[in-house]
Amino acid sequence: MKYSALKGVQDILPPDIYTWQRVESAAREVFSYYGYQEVRTPIIESTAVFARSIGETTDIVEKEMYTFSDKAGRSITLRPEGTATVVRAYVEHYLHNLPSPQKFFYSGPMFRYERPQMGRFRQFSQIGVEAFGVSAPEIDAEMLSMVHVLLGRLGLMELTFELNSIGCETCRPSFMRSLVSFFSVKLTDLCPDCKRRYAVNPLRILDCKVNRCIEMKQSAPRVSDYLCSECTHHFGQVLSRLAALGIPHMRNTNLVRGLDYYTRTTFEVTTEHLGSQKAVVAGGRYNRLVEEFGGPPTPAIGFALGMERLVTLLKDREDTVVPSPDVFIAALGERAITEGFFIAERLRARGLWIEAAYDGSSLKSQLRRADRLAVRYALLIGDDELDSGRVKWKNLRDSSQGEVELDRLEEFVSSLFSDKRS
Repeated sequence: MKYSALKGVQDILPPDIYTWQRVESAAREVFSYYGYQEVRTPIIESTAVFARSIGETTDIVEKEMYTFSDKAGRSITLRPEGTATVVRAYVEHYLHNLPSPQKFFYSGPMFRYERPQMGRFRQFSQIGVEAFGVSAPEIDAEMLSMVHVLLGRLGLMELTFELNSIGCETCRPSFMRSLVSFFSVKLTDLCPDCKRRYAVNPLRILDCKVNRCIEMKQSAPRVSDYLCSECTHHFGQVLSRLAALGIPHMRNTNLVRGLDYYTRTTFEVTTEHLGSQKAVVAGGRYNRLVEEFGGPPTPAIGFALGMERLVTLLKDREDTVVPSPDVFIAALGERAITEGFFIAERLRARGLWIEAAYDGSSLKSQLRRADRLAVRYALLIGDDELDSGRVKWKNLRDSSQGEVELDRLEEFVSSLFSDKRS
């Protein structure tokens, strides 16, 4: 019986995996410039972790989480996002007792049961960043600058930075009352999901992607008209710092994000090249979440980067650079195969990628395989070479060739790749 991967998940294979590795490597490097350290949290958590943080009335909790009971009858959920797990770890391990700010990044799979489409899977991967303990607008701008640097490192300069402030517990209630009043006379025209949102969390109507709801919300009250003086000042400082850094951005007054824990700054980095799934990076402030998890009042901000969407953009813009072996050892005869085995191990110890034929096939067949692998150099070893103490080498890219003494072979081959070690 032939098996296939489940709907909504994917295998990531060469050459695509090299694009993934490029993104991950660039992220680690850029994050290190800003002092972020890696954390690794479980992919399973108590369901209450997500229901408490994301919001019990959100689509993620109500419709999309993979939740099951374990053998002890506990409700367990595959993580649908990363912030809640990092906050849980931050509180559980008393990291708030360490000097602020505490800065972390993570990467790995997330799980949501939703309709698979371009850039969206039921198992998907994110790289996320969280910073705890700083309320100043500088950390908001710094985080967005870090995103800008990372995307620039990857050659993605045509994305749009969209920002908004959704206020705080002081000013948001008056905005919510105005929003409820506005949509109260339009209930019959709302989509089924937004009719439910109206009763449990009207703010999330502004996050709807249904066309008729998008049209209606264009004339809805703007949260910017209800911000308190502190929120107005904070957001203004964020925008002014982005402008000073020369980071192009726009204010999107309908940007609220789909999770309940956000306060003040919210942001998305979007593209027009992925269909309806526009956001490549998304995040914002969540100043009350640590306290809700049992920790002390702690301002925090973070974002998540969608790997599948970012990789899709990169694949559309460039040819994937596929690494190739440094050396292929073509050995003829039992003695040569044995000697080639030990030569390969010694060269690998010097940091080189070595391939060889294991089946004793003809020289022509071995060199044909080396060519398919796009190997740079081949070493030709047979009984004659072993008897003379000299090994033939060939550059498979420019066809130059020569011989080298067997006792100088490792040093000689290493010298061919001095650029690789520099």
